[in-house]
Amino acid sequence: MYENQTYEVILQRMLDRVPATVDKREGSVIHDALAPAAAELAQAYIELDVILNETFADTANGEFLTRRAAERGISRKLAAKTIRLGIFTGAGGVAFNPPIGSRFSGDDLNYVVLGKITDGQFRMECETAGEVGNSYTGILLPIGYISGLATATLTDILVPGENEEPDDNLRERYFANLVSQAYGGNITDYKQKANELPGVGGVKVYPVWDGGGTVKLTIIGSDYNVPSSALINNVQTAIDPEGNQGEGYGLAPIGHIVTVVGVEEAEVNIESTIAFQDGYTWPDVKPGIESVINNYFAELRSAWADSTSLVIRISQIETRALKAPGVLDIQNTKINGLQQNLALGADEIPVLGEVTAV
Repeated sequence: MYENQTYEVILQRMLDRVPATVDKREGSVIHDALAPAAAELAQAYIELDVILNETFADTANGEFLTRRAAERGISRKLAAKTIRLGIFTGAGGVAFNPPIGSRFSGDDLNYVVLGKITDGQFRMECETAGEVGNSYTGILLPIGYISGLATATLTDILVPGENEEPDDNLRERYFANLVSQAYGGNITDYKQKANELPGVGGVKVYPVWDGGGTVKLTIIGSDYNVPSSALINNVQTAIDPEGNQGEGYGLAPIGHIVTVVGVEEAEVNIESTIAFQDGYTWPDVKPGIESVINNYFAELRSAWADSTSLVIRISQIETRALKAPGVLDIQNTKINGLQQNLALGADEIPVLGEVTAV
């Protein structure tokens, strides 16, 4: 709005107000007197432009977008810590139970023992918030001495860690809230409440799915993979705890019996006729093709919550595979044995099976 209010424009406007009988050339008394004021006014206009942009949700950033969203009762999702499965053994490979609160180190990250699942299996929380805690799998080293411990291994992700919600996602939720009002257990209300829970990357709501008063929520993890049973249980407890379903002990309204389930994996096998560039063979090319297809499937999974169903398209596979190193041409692509696009079920997400060149 104020982009035209530059130092030169402001200074000239000030000089135009000075009578023509006064020397206004650069270096004159009046010119040198007005120049500093023009510079300060130009800086003030720059700051006014910033303030104006940070006032409205479509251009606000960071703290200012957070404060704007808060006016609608929408909070930015903070970075969340990963919950992982730890496997512990003692002498002879017997299950070992480490003390609750004991700390372990792996790949420059520290994990603390939260609670017991069964003998030798414990929930482990990464001390560093964010997606970084999702990456490491392998041997853990105790930070303090633990008598009787033989091995400690970090395995499955129970609740994915999340980075702080970026501006674009918060802005999207803000405008969605303006368009569709969340109220009293309507679809928008369930989506908003479920998406705010740690580890949830998206949700589909099925009202009256098993008779009056029933609601089914299908969720995907924040890493856009199938959620663990632990995450599903966490969401179930938060929304409508088992044993007291329909009684209003969770976020669901009284009278709503809510069932929380996870998305299901659909294995997708790809078969294509591939021409290789000189010097390349199938073993050289296969990892690159698998990588680009996995990236394509990851994009589809991230859009699952906003799609009626996901469609895997042959054109997308071939276009992306052409960019893999060593690929000269690709044709006659089949998905699960058929030379046609594959439409998945409403609650299915794709995972790559076998990739074959013929």
